Amino acid sequence: MSVPLIGVSACMSQNEAGSVYHHVGHKYFDAVASASQAIPLAIPALPGALDLDVLVARLDGLFLSGSPSNVEPQNYGGPAFRADTKRDPNRDGVTLPLIRKAIEAGLPLFAVCRGQQELNVALGGTLHQHVHELPGKRDHRARKDLPVQDQYDVAHPIDVQPGGMLAGLNGATGQVMVNSLHAQAIDRLADGLFVEAVSDDGIIESVSLPGSKGFLLAVQWHPEHPTALKWPLSKAMFRAFGDAARQRAQSR
Repeated sequence: MSVPLIGVSACMSQNEAGSVYHHVGHKYFDAVASASQAIPLAIPALPGALDLDVLVARLDGLFLSGSPSNVEPQNYGGPAFRADTKRDPNRDGVTLPLIRKAIEAGLPLFAVCRGQQELNVALGGTLHQHVHELPGKRDHRARKDLPVQDQYDVAHPIDVQPGGMLAGLNGATGQVMVNSLHAQAIDRLADGLFVEAVSDDGIIESVSLPGSKGFLLAVQWHPEHPTALKWPLSKAMFRAFGDAARQRAQSR
């Protein structure tokens, strides 16, 4: 059986000494390797330096990781960032065009947290920059008063919508508990995307793209962390993503 090669989006950052790094959290690599049974490969945040068509042709899947940084608001006509907002325009310069090319090619795509926001923006949608300041919305940001592993434990319910991919993977519609570690979220949904799940305060928690050429699923929470990867739905999502990537690898 072919072992698929899955590209994982990396971030770019600079330390106090001025050294620049491309980095991906261990949990993303480990989840792709263990739960999707695939080989993870970091995609550096080098806009303009990568031939994205060649990259898509060589990959069997694309995994869009989460990040403390946020999508640049000029990409969706949003208000300017506040001074303390974490940003990574180099990552945007790779992931946004890469998403569109991946969808066009039918490359299996799985996105979490920032990855879901990137998907929505890449297809023409917009974002809320400060969800906790919206009337009637809870604070979806990470609980910094908790140990890291507890921050990735269940935080609130989502309602899985009927007729979607998530309902099939979950085996049922209705409520599922998920974690919550994000400040931004989808505002205007991009044309063509289907809402797979919403939180109990109305935030879009998962989307798919009906009619897409390949597997495509995005979630706002973090199923990849060891705490969350034990949940049945987390395992089912990564397994389905890996199966889709394996099918692509075998067909190639």
